[in-house]
Amino acid sequence: MAEPLRIALAGLGTVGAGVIRLLDQNRELLTARAGRPLDVVAVSARDRSKDRGVDLSRFAWEDDMTAMAARGDVDVVVELVGGSDGPALTLARNAIRAGKGLVTANKAMIAHHGMELAEAAEGANVALRFEAAVAGGIPVVKGLREGASANAIEQIYGILNGTCNYILSTMEDSGADFGETLQAAQELGYAEADPTFDIEGIDAAHKLAILAGIAFGARIDFASVDCAGVSRVRAQDIAQADALGFVIRLIGRADIDTSTGEARLFQRVQPCLVDKEHPLAAVDGPTNAVVAEGNYVGRLLFQGAGAGDGPTASAVVADLIDIARGDAGTPFSVPAATMVPMAKADTGHRMGHNYIRFTVTDRPGVLAEITAAMRDAGVSIESLIQQGKPEEGGEVLVAMVTHEGPESAVTEALRLLDGSDSLTAEPLVMPILEA
Repeated sequence: MAEPLRIALAGLGTVGAGVIRLLDQNRELLTARAGRPLDVVAVSARDRSKDRGVDLSRFAWEDDMTAMAARGDVDVVVELVGGSDGPALTLARNAIRAGKGLVTANKAMIAHHGMELAEAAEGANVALRFEAAVAGGIPVVKGLREGASANAIEQIYGILNGTCNYILSTMEDSGADFGETLQAAQELGYAEADPTFDIEGIDAAHKLAILAGIAFGARIDFASVDCAGVSRVRAQDIAQADALGFVIRLIGRADIDTSTGEARLFQRVQPCLVDKEHPLAAVDGPTNAVVAEGNYVGRLLFQGAGAGDGPTASAVVADLIDIARGDAGTPFSVPAATMVPMAKADTGHRMGHNYIRFTVTDRPGVLAEITAAMRDAGVSIESLIQQGKPEEGGEVLVAMVTHEGPESAVTEALRLLDGSDSLTAEPLVMPILEA
């Protein structure tokens, strides 16, 4: 049998410990599939004494994880520490420079530094793999790089954050508002103590930028991702969407816009109303799902657990198996040097239906002011609903669904209403995703 693939593992949280358990439990199966044993030889974490439920005494311990890249008994470094910069990035750079393969679950690092790392890995002729960085255990990176490689991908979109999906689908089931649902998600471990990256869409934006790079051969441009989260979604929005035949999901979408004659990259994360007949509408709980539409294969749906020790460890070990086989390939389907920078797409001409919710003072004339702004901006209203009783006083919610029209018209209508004393909060706009 071939020599083992020798692995150094940085980060022994739930995923790192899960990787060790998976390698132990499925050892014979993995050896058969990889053609050689997968052996951890060194580990590193902040706290050496912490009980992680796995036997670490058989591995060498490195207090400085960045030193693992220099070990002569290591072929591949697995980075599970996280963070776009700092020790994780130093370790990644050192590993590639030392001729080691690199496997990471670090979406932020790949979104911010993926092009640099890919170019370095290709120059050093070593593997860089990051299946676990996008959608947990779902093999969407491999699916796009390999399974759909014969296709021009026309668009890619999906549910890329399990925390937000859990919150929104729980709000559907319970009727509770955002704040109390977030607190419950934190108590169950579905949301971090500081949930900002999740609920404001940043985590999903990292993943979308990576997927866009793979799907379209565009250099990763995280800074150009338009990003809005779910913290402003109310229980009334959920109820109104349901009455209209929709559910609300945080959707990341990317495509290539050629309307100006030049290929430009559209990337956006925001809550959307999703038709109940659409496959994404049935995705609930802490689940991820990605839709890719190819010019020959049609619509592909990748769905499964987007986080957790088991699914993420599964993705990490799948990358290790590929490296052990010598099947690493280029990180982004095509050589990094051939990936082209694309300007950010203008969005004013994009056509669609929208749900718009206004929070307004309860007084005469407010509705007329809103509809006048819509008329003057050229927005055609399909339906309009006022939520709240006049006798209650205080604020009232006014929601509308627009006919199909350009995004620029909605933007202009909101500009006309900007600064109005009638509005007590910024309007919430959610595009409608048809079946």
